[in-house]
Amino acid sequence: MKEDNRAAADQAAKIIPIQWDATFFFERAVRSMDRYHYDKALKYFRLAVEYEPENPVNHCNLAGILSEMGQYEESNRILVEILETLDPLMTECFFYMANNFANMEQYEKAERSLLRYLEEDEEGHYLDDAEEMMELLQYELKRPSKIVTIKARQGFAEHDQARVMLEEGKFAQAVKLLESIVESNGEFMAARNNLALAYYYMGRFDRAMEAIKQALEQEEGNLHALCNLAIFYQHANDQENLVALADQLRRMVPFHQEHVFKLATTMGILGEHECALRHFRRLLKDGSGERDASLYHYAAVAAVHSDRLAEAEQLWQQAARRDPKSDVARYYLEQLAQAREGSQKLAASYHYHLPFEEQFRMWERLPGTMPDGMKSNPLVRSSFFWALRHGDRKTKLQVIQALGLIADSEVQEALKALLLEPEEDDDLKRLALFVLRSIGVSEPVPAVLGGKRKLVGSVADSAAAADRLPDWEPVWQRVLDTAFLRMGNEYGLLQQYDLMKLWLDYLTRVYPDVPKLAKPESWSAALEYLTAKHHRRAVSYQEVAERYGASAATVSKHAKRIDEICGVKE
Repeated sequence: MKEDNRAAADQAAKIIPIQWDATFFFERAVRSMDRYHYDKALKYFRLAVEYEPENPVNHCNLAGILSEMGQYEESNRILVEILETLDPLMTECFFYMANNFANMEQYEKAERSLLRYLEEDEEGHYLDDAEEMMELLQYELKRPSKIVTIKARQGFAEHDQARVMLEEGKFAQAVKLLESIVESNGEFMAARNNLALAYYYMGRFDRAMEAIKQALEQEEGNLHALCNLAIFYQHANDQENLVALADQLRRMVPFHQEHVFKLATTMGILGEHECALRHFRRLLKDGSGERDASLYHYAAVAAVHSDRLAEAEQLWQQAARRDPKSDVARYYLEQLAQAREGSQKLAASYHYHLPFEEQFRMWERLPGTMPDGMKSNPLVRSSFFWALRHGDRKTKLQVIQALGLIADSEVQEALKALLLEPEEDDDLKRLALFVLRSIGVSEPVPAVLGGKRKLVGSVADSAAAADRLPDWEPVWQRVLDTAFLRMGNEYGLLQQYDLMKLWLDYLTRVYPDVPKLAKPESWSAALEYLTAKHHRRAVSYQEVAERYGASAATVSKHAKRIDEICGVKE
């Protein structure tokens, strides 16, 4: 008897109780589907719903097996119920419904459901399938579908637009767009990286460093972010962090061509030219960008800095053949020949354009103009914005003039920002105001002048003379307008500004005993003569008088009077 009891106990111990729950029936259903036993799968999915009626996934699985069995209407009824009562955020249900409607040849309804999916689904798991289905529906309906915003791709089109802005040097516009993208999609790493670069190009270094560190908190191994951080460390002369990061980058061997190119250019900028050359060779060897002259230029520069002059020559020759309209390769081939003769040392830049020194020589020869290549080059524009924030006074004067020749919305924003810098020199701000007026900004602009914030509207305001010149006479303005018109492109904005300052200084000193200006043109000519002399230009009273239709004697008289009052020669 004891043995029977023991046997019964052993038997009981071997019995494993079955846990009847939704997971159990789900697994049975999946096993039945794998064996194409759809009736059994349907039964098990229904049981899973009974055990967990509040779980929308169970209902969705049930709708799925019904669709597989051709019961499309019942499947859609369940999908609608999920969206209306269980989980409105389960937007993939719209995609499943579109499939069911398409199988029932109800193409209008299928299109409406598919558009809802594209508009509302954030994840985009079925995005490729949805786009294929849209092509099918367009064929069946014999018309294009309504254009919608694809939520799963929200930010991608905007990001492409922001990248174009960066390439065009429209940094302020790019920042605004990238900030909005990052705010709505914090995991968009490319947008975070480009936002950091946009800040950097504008000279907002602290914001750039903050943005790149936020990107690395999001994804610590992101190669683009690490490369950007290395450039920022180099700018900040943070050698301790730069050495460690450069060593980490030196050991990396990326696979994707985009990453190889980013790493190669970064190592070149960091002065790791041997490493840069290895990566550029990889890109040239696998055919990536073999028709792109700039890639041959980058490799040539790395070769020069690695003392491989023969290789550099071959690479620049390749670049010249692929981009015959560009002067870059020809310029460096000439410099290379001179370096070999020992007449000068070759200084090669990774930037694919003529060195800034060459471009500025062209600009200085024509003070009232700027070569189109300089205006549109984002690197040139970036250097101007950098200098406006971090340069010395002389550099800032030159940059403000240059920005006046570019004269676009980016320039306006940069100059307006300068006006609000409390530590900036007032005279630089007045020049910035003058440039803003000269490029068509007519409305009053806020500025901090004399330590006080004010709205600056008129020419007199812009020279901080409003307190002493309460009335601004039209004839005074005519003197300035005539001078600016006749000076034309022969003078730069700085010379025009100096002329305006001189005129306002004279009016302020003699006010209220301003002489009657019977012939304003002669006063304009006198102002140009004095301005030209101040800037060491060879000019005579006769020459200036003829251009203004005035007598040399009158121009001389006015010039001497202005000099007596203002002490120009002193």
